[in-house]
Parts: sequence; C-alpha cells; structure tokens
Amino acid sequence: MIDFKNGWFKLSPISKAEGEKAVAPLLIDDEEVIAAFQSVRDKLIFTNKRIIAVNVQGLTGSKIDYTSIPYSRIQAFSVETAGVFDRDCELEIYVSGIGKIKFELRSSFDIRTFSRAIGKYIL
Repeated sequence: MIDFKNGWFKLSPISKAEGEKAVAPLLIDDEEVIAAFQSVRDKLIFTNKRIIAVNVQGLTGSKIDYTSIPYSRIQAFSVETAGVFDRDCELEIYVSGIGKIKFELRSSFDIRTFSRAIGKYIL
C-alpha cells in the first residue's frame, strides 16, 4: 500500500483518457474516470466509485502499486483554494483506517467544481 503520510505534491491535471488508460484493468462495471492527476511518475485517478493511487516503483517503472480508496471509507474532506502567495489548491480526505491524506493540486485546477463532484459520491 502507498504511504500516504508524506502527502502527494504538485499534482497536475491530465486527461480522463490518460487516467483511464492507467487504471483500465482495475475498473469495474459502470465505473468511469471523473478526474485524473499526475506527479512526476505517479498518478491519482478519481472515478465515480473510488480514488485509485498509482505508484510507479523501481528504476524501470515496471513495478506498480495500485491503492484503492472507496468513497464509502471517506469520513470527511476539505478543499482549499489557491491564494496570492500559496498558488496551489489542496484536497484533504479523512479515511477510516488510514487517517488524513493531503493532495496538492496545481492552481489552474477548479477545486470548487471538483469539490461538488466529490461530494456527490461521498455524501
């Protein structure tokens, strides 16, 4: 399982198609990608059923860890918009059995609209 304690830094939005390609073998019936992000090598995929963290490991990147967080396990979430000096927005989720997970997203991302979408699946 991915160590979420260190946080995920500077995730940039990528296309839903790119996100789907990264997790296609894992998707179940009626599951679709609603948003996708990428750091240097890792990806974070939000579907209509769960969050999937894709952790590329090793020098060659041939070993990959997939961690799924079902929305039903999320107890609370928080969003923070970008500001003048802090140019990135943040998403924090509180997961039963794991604790707080923090994601930093590029400021170009519309966190408010995304918050409504996530709320639809969590609440």
